Amino acid sequence: MQTAPTGPIQEEEALGKAYDARLMRRLLRYLGPYRWKVVGAVFLLVSAAGLQIVGPWLIQIALDDAIPAGDGRLLATLAIAYLVATFATFGLQYAQEILTTWLGQQVMVDLRTEIFGRLQELDLAFYDRNPVGRLMTRLTSDVETLNDLFSSGVVAIFGDLFTLIFIVSAMLLMDWQLALVSFSVLPLVVWAAFVFRSRIRDAYRDIRVRLARINAYLHERITGVRIVQLFNREEADARRLDEVNEDYLEAHLRSITYYALFFPVIEIFTAVALALIIWYGGLSILQDTTSIGVVTAFLLYARRFFRPIQDLSEKYNVLQSAMASSERIFRLVDREPAVRDPAEPRSLPLPVRGEIEFRGVWFAYGNTEEGEPDWVLRDVSFRAAAGEKIAIVGHTGAGKSTIINLLMRFYDVQRGEILVDGVPIREVAQDELRARIGLVLQDVFLFSEDVRYNIRLGNRAITDDEVRAAAEEIGATPVIERLERGLDQPLGERGSSLSVGERQLLSFARALAFDPRILVLDEATSSVDSELEARIDEATERLMKGRTSIVIAHRLSTVQGADRILVMHHGRLEESGTHAELLEIGGLYARLHELQFAPPTAPGAPAGSSPPAPA
Repeated sequence: MQTAPTGPIQEEEALGKAYDARLMRRLLRYLGPYRWKVVGAVFLLVSAAGLQIVGPWLIQIALDDAIPAGDGRLLATLAIAYLVATFATFGLQYAQEILTTWLGQQVMVDLRTEIFGRLQELDLAFYDRNPVGRLMTRLTSDVETLNDLFSSGVVAIFGDLFTLIFIVSAMLLMDWQLALVSFSVLPLVVWAAFVFRSRIRDAYRDIRVRLARINAYLHERITGVRIVQLFNREEADARRLDEVNEDYLEAHLRSITYYALFFPVIEIFTAVALALIIWYGGLSILQDTTSIGVVTAFLLYARRFFRPIQDLSEKYNVLQSAMASSERIFRLVDREPAVRDPAEPRSLPLPVRGEIEFRGVWFAYGNTEEGEPDWVLRDVSFRAAAGEKIAIVGHTGAGKSTIINLLMRFYDVQRGEILVDGVPIREVAQDELRARIGLVLQDVFLFSEDVRYNIRLGNRAITDDEVRAAAEEIGATPVIERLERGLDQPLGERGSSLSVGERQLLSFARALAFDPRILVLDEATSSVDSELEARIDEATERLMKGRTSIVIAHRLSTVQGADRILVMHHGRLEESGTHAELLEIGGLYARLHELQFAPPTAPGAPAGSSPPAPA
């Protein structure tokens, strides 16, 4: 099956701004359905932040009033109040953690659902250019990063800010001069945070780039493990993975190093602030301008003051990560499919006859190096009447499978048009068009569900009786009965528990269960043995009656009974006619037939004049 040229795997995009108001507003919309829970979380955070100042304030009263006055009752009341405030803070923080985590997880559910829905809508050209490993990174790592933002980022930042505001207010109210002395180290803290921010930004970008490389590499090598083992590439691929892993580890270690330096530096500044409080506060006590209780409260407040600053610096990394991840996610969510339904789609006339017509179709997956379209189909025109069996033959790369891609509207033509029952397919909704076509490909894809699901693909409109009837009609019943649990038997990833031929039979049963008016078989029997092929041919011959059928095959023996055979060559429709008519013409089809059915040349005999076999 021909696909677009993919080119090299692109790297992750560079990080944007640490804070982007446009992105943040869009992210906050995801909290809209849960606004009251957000209000509750903020209330819990503000309440917990307010209680942060209660403990030192109570200790100050105890040291300055209760103990000097010998007031045991007041001291007991203060102790009880301290315990109540501590337990209340614990309860509020517990409830806030549960609520914000729930919010983060719910936003993750909504985001994953939206991204998955968009991925299902995007055209195949998008998947030609984007590795599956990168798309998995969007659904997993990037969404998880946004979970960190909502569960411990945005809401928690409010808590840290309110904690700082309450502590600063309390310190200024207690002793504004001592408060200013305490805050004198803040310029150094701001400088350290600025240096940390720039370093961790670069390290985080490197981590994201290397993570995308690992995901793409692992997905490709695991998917192609048979080829890896067949050509003994295990050691070479393992060495390459080691290199990618080493790069990822180096980026992570660099990030950890910055954190390992930043937090001790903040601790040093905290110690400097405490020393200044002890020095200036001690002098003030000696001069009787402040009290021991105030100095003690300041020491406790200073400890609590620098903790939110550390948290805010760490939240910067969360914010940086979230902005980068959200930009990538929204770029994917906002991507419009190249193949789109019309604003006002037309319906195919009922009953659907299945008439197909190609009118002057030109198509290219991409451009040449000179920027010109690299045409795969060139001015292709033909018509398949309702109920007619059309066969398409030609060498590899002639454009046979591309015709199917365009009929299914996996891609849109650049020139010309394709009609079904006289209606241009661009004017028909994709789901309606594809519901009329049953497609069986050479590379069968089965899901890791049971047999029943793989035949009807979860469509409850197809009953169990219809599933069994389709299996019986196509000759798949013996395969199903051989399985331990019959229709309820899980098939494993990509149907690994079945042989290639058995998977092909189930794909036929799947196509027929949907009762299409048009059947398309793209090299559908190339992977089955002669016995299975004969069984499938017999069943499909019966089922093709009354349906328009398009059969693509390399083996001409499978298409000789077609009503008409189209011969493709380098993207052009070279010949058209029945098997006998094309042989009589003596053109390209006749040469292909001679190559496939001519008896082998005896050893030592002179070579014939037949042209070499096409690739």
